Amino acid sequence: MRKVTPQIARGALIAAVYAVVTIVLAPISFGVFQIRVAEALTLLPLLFPEAIWGLFIGCLVSNIYGGLGPIDIFLGSLTTLVATWLTFRLRHSPLAYLPPIVLNGLIVGTYLSFLLKVNVLLSILSVAAGEAVAVLILGVPLIRQLRKLKIHY
Repeated sequence: MRKVTPQIARGALIAAVYAVVTIVLAPISFGVFQIRVAEALTLLPLLFPEAIWGLFIGCLVSNIYGGLGPIDIFLGSLTTLVATWLTFRLRHSPLAYLPPIVLNGLIVGTYLSFLLKVNVLLSILSVAAGEAVAVLILGVPLIRQLRKLKIHY
């Protein structure tokens, strides 16, 4: 039990940070043109497998707050779950950075185009671009710093 407790606590902390950052930055976290800063955390499974569930829960809480309804709450959160699991599975490959960008762009971008009645291609590209900013410009330096500080499992 002792070994599991820090992992549970870390997963819960990741969920809380994701939700708080997303909600505090709500004006840029939701919609077709979004940069969800908390998505930088989707690279944490490279270092901490427990981040997968933490990110799923944090996204679920955020999307409840976001007000776009059940499709966003469930499909958006499941997209994060699958993207972070793939990031973990690809952790020894440079492709590990792609699942959050590609899956959110395709899945979230597609359903947002229908929910918000905008062009589907514009929505996909916009969500993917915002995701790329969060993951590549914010997430990659975060992971590098954590590795440098030797903070990982």
